[in-house]
Amino acid sequence: MTTPTPVPTTGHLTTPDGTRLAYRDQAGQGGQAGQGDQGSRSSGPSRGAPLLLLHGLAGHMGEWEALLPPLLSDGHRIVAYDARGHGSSTRKPKDMSRAAAVQDALTVIRALDLAPVTLIGQSLGGHTALLTAASHPALIHSLVLIEAGPGGPNPTLPTEIAAWLDKGEHPAFDGVDHVDRVDRATMLAAIVELATTAYWPAWERVTCSTLLVRGAQGTMPDQEVGEMLARSVRSPSAGPSAGPSTELTTIEGAGHDVHLDQPERLYAALRAFLMP
Repeated sequence: MTTPTPVPTTGHLTTPDGTRLAYRDQAGQGGQAGQGDQGSRSSGPSRGAPLLLLHGLAGHMGEWEALLPPLLSDGHRIVAYDARGHGSSTRKPKDMSRAAAVQDALTVIRALDLAPVTLIGQSLGGHTALLTAASHPALIHSLVLIEAGPGGPNPTLPTEIAAWLDKGEHPAFDGVDHVDRVDRATMLAAIVELATTAYWPAWERVTCSTLLVRGAQGTMPDQEVGEMLARSVRSPSAGPSAGPSTELTTIEGAGHDVHLDQPERLYAALRAFLMP
């Protein structure tokens, strides 16, 4: 008999600056998702750390749909949310800074009692996950960065992103009027700091175990990946003979949107990392 997929809890959380974040909380087999009251929940005996999924620019939490069944079957509690300015969250918040994005992740982690949590982020969501792990290590169990790193600055990024948004070629836009999906000015505000700032000091403060995932046809420069591996640090709890805390895997047949291009291969990589 097939075990029924647990029904997710959905709702909104409010951040300190008043931004509303739409989220979905789903328990793995044997676990129990919390109820919708912010800050009050119970979690069941799912295996391993809870997973918090962070989508990329102009995306939404539904992008992770193909990965949910196998991860839930492994017993994980999984929470995803629409980043500010995206999906069913506040569409035009006043603050789209990197600091605000980190505060959003912290709001979700604390309100839903997820710590210690594994952060899984793609592209801009991965960058948010990196900054969150760097600034609040006590809340983070481990980190998965999908086509995301600390590199920069990139002065041409706003022009590139504007052209990409205008084409509406993101796979998440399939079958959807992308003009209704996101606000162009809000999306550009979300990446303005990446045009002028590199985040290597933050990367060097990440001490949890990290999986770096590249698409074989992705956009991460080889130099950035090599430098991330060279600058990765050992977990404070690791013994003297332990290897680097950062692992690298490349997913064949995938571009920048690894989770959409090759969800089955990505799941295999995640399972090997999360349940060794």
